This record gives sequence, structure tokens and C-alpha cells, in this order.
Amino acid sequence: MRVLTLGSIRQNGAVKVLFIGGTGIISSACSPLAISKGIDLYLLNRGQSHRGVPAGAKVLNGDIRDPESVRKALEGHQFDVVVNWIAFTPEHIQTDLDLFEGKVGQYIFISSASAYQTPASFLPITESTVLDNPYWQYSRNKIACEEMLVEAYRTRKFPYTIVRPSHTYDRSLLPFEGGWTVVNRMRQGKPVIVLGDGTSIWTLTHHSDFAKGFVGLLGNSRATAEAFHITSDEWLTWNQIYDQIAAAAGVEAKKIHVPSEVIGRFFPDWLPGLIGDKSNSSIFDNSKIKKLVPDFQCTVPFSHGAREIISWFDEDSSRQRVDSDVDACMDRMIEWIQRA
Repeated sequence: MRVLTLGSIRQNGAVKVLFIGGTGIISSACSPLAISKGIDLYLLNRGQSHRGVPAGAKVLNGDIRDPESVRKALEGHQFDVVVNWIAFTPEHIQTDLDLFEGKVGQYIFISSASAYQTPASFLPITESTVLDNPYWQYSRNKIACEEMLVEAYRTRKFPYTIVRPSHTYDRSLLPFEGGWTVVNRMRQGKPVIVLGDGTSIWTLTHHSDFAKGFVGLLGNSRATAEAFHITSDEWLTWNQIYDQIAAAAGVEAKKIHVPSEVIGRFFPDWLPGLIGDKSNSSIFDNSKIKKLVPDFQCTVPFSHGAREIISWFDEDSSRQRVDSDVDACMDRMIEWIQRA
């Protein structure tokens, strides 16, 4: 195993990086930026993403849920950095420990900012904010993954770095439950549902901005055994978010404010993510990532991102999928609220 230090990377040429995944919403911006910075990038995936592989990346076909296929795909390769974009449970981390321990200089786990204390006792949130989310199993699983990696470092010096994205989007991702169905309602002049009173503060980060901070961590020895969140410094209320999407769609949002618990009665699958994440104000202090990656600066405001999203959906009508069941359920919820 090559020792991962800034000096050795400069002497030995390009750092060799493996992305497990690499074509998702967040990673699809990180991959081309990494290549542009001279990183020798490999993607391990099943080749099923619609986003495609960026020019210059080398693809290794394997399924991380099938460790034997991964061993075959990685035969003859040794990586300075491994990034797992699709690890969600301690079992996934254990698979990676079995595959890469003693064979990699830096292992980056993509956690989640929803792992922070929910609701937070103090704002802004820093990396030292306690991890505690009793409402959402997804977040508790991420916390358990982090704890496993910390223990692996303490006992065996496994060289982890933890990255906690908040709400990071690309042009294909609308920021609210219901997706295009909500925009369709806006354009039809129908009311749309906004959680709470719409004044809780939320942070939306364009994936190209996230990539600037993330790529700066690749091969950075000062990131070993550290955790970082990477988010925008722009804070918006949910009222503003709905209004900016509506403006991009050329209409006005007729907002109906609904408590999360009421939304959960009609859409129970949405409730954990609402009370465990979106209903709570989230403001982040990005001092830590800025100190380590001085080039990190977010330059895409959500007003621009909203126009990018709507343009992408309008380019191809097949992307404009309306869920008639969700639409009808929203009508019933609004009718129930108005009667109450």
C-alpha cells in the first residue's frame, strides 16, 4: 500500500481513486471535476445509471452488494482513495472493511447531515454537533456507520474520512415530496402543500458546488479521521423555496400550510423524513471545509438552480411524471384542512 501523504502524491503522480457509484446526483458532479484536477478515476458500478460515465473515467463492472464480483473487478488494482457513495448500513461498512482494510490510504464514507441532533439545540450546526436523530431510521443507520469507522480507526487505524452532505440537488431533483406532481399543480393553479408554516430554514446545495469542496478532500492527508459537512451558505425558508420553483415555472405558488403530522396521516411514508429532517431549521457552519479546501465556494443560488430544474423537465415531456394517486391525496388533504 502506498502511504497517502501530500508529498508522496506529488512525487508519484496522479492519485488513483475509486468511486463506488459515481453517477448519482451528487457524485455525477464530483467525477468530472476530479478528472479535470488530474485524478486517475475509476468507477465501480453496474452500469445502470441514466447519467452516464464522464469522459476520462475508467469503469469497473461490479456490484458492491456482491463482494465476490467486486474482488474480481478490482483484481490487479490498488487505490489511494476509495469513496463509497452508496453505503447506508453497518453491514455495508463491514463489507468495505473486509475489501479495503490495509489496502487503501483513504476511505471516504458519504454520511448525511440528517445524522446531526434533530432538532438542533444550537445553530449553526458544526461538525462537533452531536449525532442524534430519533425520528428517522435512515439517519440512525448513517450514525451507526460512522461509529463503526471511528472504532476501526481507534483500534486498527483504518484511514476514514466522513462527509455529510445536506440537501444536495442536480437539475433532475425537485426539493419537495411529490416531485413534478407539485409543479403540475402549480401550473394548473391548484394549491400546493407546504410543511409547517413554511418559515423553517433550509439549506440547498447545487451538486457542482458540493463537488468543489469534496474533490479537495481526495488524497488530503489532513482529512484522515475527520468529518466534514459541505453545504451552501444560502439559507431559504420553505416558503421561499416553493416561490422560487413557481417563479421558474412561470406561475405563482398557492401555498397551503400543513403540519408535518397531518401530512403524515395522508402520506405516512413521508413522515420520518419530514420530522427527522425537513421540518427542522438547518443552517451550517462551513468553516472546517473552507479551512482545509480554500477553493471551496458556493456560487449557484437556488434561484438559478430552480430555473435549471424546470428547464430540464420542460426539455422532455416524458420527465414530467404526474402521480395521480399523490395528486388526488393532496386534494383530499386540502379539502380536509379547509373543512377543519
